[in-house]
Amino acid sequence: MTTHFSTLLTKTEHQTFKPFKTQISQSNNKKSKKMSLFLLLALLLLPFITPSSQSSIRNLLEARGLPGGLFPDNVESYSLDVKTGELEVQLQNPCFARFENRVYFDSVIKANLSYGGLVGLQGLTQEELFLWLPVKGIAVNDSSSGLVLFDIGVAHKQISRSLFEDPPVCYPPGSIMEKIEKRKMDIQLQR
Repeated sequence: MTTHFSTLLTKTEHQTFKPFKTQISQSNNKKSKKMSLFLLLALLLLPFITPSSQSSIRNLLEARGLPGGLFPDNVESYSLDVKTGELEVQLQNPCFARFENRVYFDSVIKANLSYGGLVGLQGLTQEELFLWLPVKGIAVNDSSSGLVLFDIGVAHKQISRSLFEDPPVCYPPGSIMEKIEKRKMDIQLQR
């Protein structure tokens, strides 16, 4: 035979527990409202508190003696293993950009970051005379020279540092803007 707890209580005891239950319920409700308000406030302020991925990757590169605009404007996130120097940059999508020539960024770019250089670069190719060549490294050997050195395997190309001051606008493959940029390059090569 099962008896419920409420049947064991006398009428007076029932009345004593009722306000206690209400008090607990009201207390939990207040805590819940405070927590909800706190979470809402945190979500609203979060964009102002955390730096964007683009500005933080820019700061990281500049702190390591490289120009801040090496990566495009659609950086989603990045990670850096401080022990090994391994840098991984995640983009929102693969895209085309332009420095001196057109370049193509994969959605993930990896390299070993050291002071003044990105070595063992993967995920970046550059167009040279209708050929797409992988960029294997980027270096700034002498910051006073105003030059950035691109290692494209078969050669080293010197590019003005001023082209890398701001992150390039990056266009997804097949977009109308990417086609316009390609057409501009084709016209310049024909001249």
